[in-house]
Formats: sequence, C-alpha cells, structure tokens
Amino acid sequence: MAAVTVSTPQPPLIVHLIYRLDIGGLETLLVDTINRMPAHHYRHAVVCLTDYTDFAQRIVRPGVELFALHKPPGAGLGTHADLYRLLRRLRPAILHTYNLGTIEYAATAFVAGVPVRVHAEHGRDARDPQGLNRKHNLLRRAVAPLIDRIVPVSRDLRTWLRDVVGIPQDKLLLIDNGVDTGRFRPATPGAPAQEPWQDDPQAFVIGTVGRLQDVKDQATLVAAFARLRALLPGQKLRLVLVGDGPLRERLGAQVAQLGLQDSVWLAGPRSDVAPAMRSFSLFALSSIAEGTPVTLLEAMASGLPVVATAVGGIPDLVADGATGALVPAGDPERLAAALAGYVRDRKRARLHGAAGRARIEQQYSMQAMLAAYVALYDGLCQTKTKTKKAITPCAE
Repeated sequence: MAAVTVSTPQPPLIVHLIYRLDIGGLETLLVDTINRMPAHHYRHAVVCLTDYTDFAQRIVRPGVELFALHKPPGAGLGTHADLYRLLRRLRPAILHTYNLGTIEYAATAFVAGVPVRVHAEHGRDARDPQGLNRKHNLLRRAVAPLIDRIVPVSRDLRTWLRDVVGIPQDKLLLIDNGVDTGRFRPATPGAPAQEPWQDDPQAFVIGTVGRLQDVKDQATLVAAFARLRALLPGQKLRLVLVGDGPLRERLGAQVAQLGLQDSVWLAGPRSDVAPAMRSFSLFALSSIAEGTPVTLLEAMASGLPVVATAVGGIPDLVADGATGALVPAGDPERLAAALAGYVRDRKRARLHGAAGRARIEQQYSMQAMLAAYVALYDGLCQTKTKTKKAITPCAE
C-alpha cells in the first residue's frame, strides 16, 4: 500500500498579555522566554493593552505576532471587546497575563473560550508598595476563580498573595525568574575600557539599571552617592544610571544641585545591558518595592557585588554579608555606608561578586525557569484542553 502522510498539528498558541512592551525587567524576561522556549512546545503571540516600542525588535523567534490594542486611560471597556474578538480569531490554548494592569482580562479570556488562563505577579505598584490597596486586592480575589494558576516570582509575593490578598495556596505556583548566564558574565580581566565612565582604571564604578521612576527611587541612590563622596574624599568614584523614564529631568536637576556632574552619568536606555554591567564595580538597587528584579539577577550573573534595599523578593536573592549588603529603603545614610564598605575593601567586593555568580548558576538559570513554565503549561493543557498529540507518519 502507498505511504499515508498525516499532517502534524501546530504547537498550541500562548497569548502573552502585557500592558506595554518597552524596556524593563518584566519585558526582558518575556522576550527571553519567547526567544528561548523550544519551538516544538508552543507558539507565541504578544498583545499589548496600550502599545509597544522598538524594544519589540528583540523578539527574534520567527512567527511571533504582535498586537497593540491602544487602550485609552480609564476603564477602557472597549478594550475588552477588542481583546475578545482577537482571542476568538487567534484561538489560543493559553492566555498568560502579567501584573495588576492585565489581570481583569482573564475574565475576557474566559468568555472568549480560552481553555487555560495563567497570571504572573512580578511586583507591586509604586503607589502601593505593600500591596494593601483594598480595591486592587478585591479585583485580584474576584478574578482569581477564572485563573487556573497564579505565578508569583518571589517568596515575598507568594506570601502576600496568600496572606494579604487571600488567594488559595493551591492556586499559587512560585517560579523564580531566570537569567542568561552566557550573555551576563563577569568581565574579562584586562579587557579594554568601552564606556565613558571607565576613564580611570582606579575608579570604583557604582552602577544601576532600571526605569527612572518612583518605584526604583534612584533619587535616594544619588543622595547616597553624594554622602559617599563626602565619606571618602580621596577615592575616585563614579555613579552610572542606565535607563530612562519620567524622573530623568528631576534626577538631572538633583545631580546638578549636588555638584555631581563630573562623576554621575545618566546613561539613558541601553539595548546592550550586558557589556554595561561588565563595566561596573558594584551594582546598587534602591527600589521601594520589587518582586525578583531581573536586573539584580543580571548583575549577580555578571559577578558584581550588590547593595540593595531589603524589599520584596530581594532578601531571598541577596545573601547579606555573602553576596552583597541589604539596607532599608529610603535611607541614603545607610546606603552610603554600605557602599563605602565595598569601596574600602575591594577584595571583599570581588569575593561577594563571585559568590553571587555561583548563586545564580545554582538557582536562577534561564534553563530552570523555562523548564518550570513548560511544565506548568503542559500540565494545564493536558488537564483542560483536548489538544491532540502529533501523529507519527507511517507506511503500510
């Protein structure tokens, strides 16, 4: 008999719903997940409630569709209708929403017949750093029954979702963020200087990466740097702020007011964060709220010691006294003192940086994160969908 060829069905489609696709830690993680997840497992599409920027070009996996719904400010009820129509057309197996701004659209996906709904919490809003807003938490509780699994990315967020928001424990699944340890790696000794702040090989360069906005509180870091210069007047010190955002002008004015123009760089957004990380001596993070910050993972993978605020999931990641130092949020004096300890003892800085790199390799690799998400998607799809397995062609 003639050979019979049976067409292989396409992998199931995941629609990732995000508020806006622009430079940021969550957005970087999403792009890396799409690019690196094995192609035979799932297809991907990205839907932005508002819009996307050139950052979307970092999605290099073929066949990923990108949509912008241009949601207006406010309730934007028409956006629910737009998403409903899009989901009915795309017919995804999974809708994966991210953070508070998208959680209500799990209800839209339910009505549209999307079999699996997953929601991830990557951090709390700057206006509600403790996550106590009753209206927001009521929304989370109201939509939770329509979501199959809620993914916190830190133990702090898991505890908050369970104990404060009131999400049942069996609905929660902790998945640690992961980082590409090949792209983010320690600097090669003796490598030539590539950045303008590397103007003196003896200078100690304190760097941070993140959107210039209230939740990151770079103003406290700038104030701490001014105090650090006063504490160590003989040291050659540099501060680099990589990123852009609504506070850029205010931070520039603060730098000028403190007379720091000769030693502070507002470096703007960077698509090549990895080499910038390798130009730093230490990474600082002054946030008032966080989940598991991707930039912190990248810094530790780059072999940098870390001085960070003890908020959100940061204490789970940074071992105080072993891979870095933890300080209270909004306290420039304590932040400056912690920074000074590493400037004075550069051998300790190198040891803590190496210990941080080892911690990332052991627990926060990109491979481990991707495996956890694939296992989650597979389990839910097997339970809730009738997606047929590929039929192996055969001949009789």
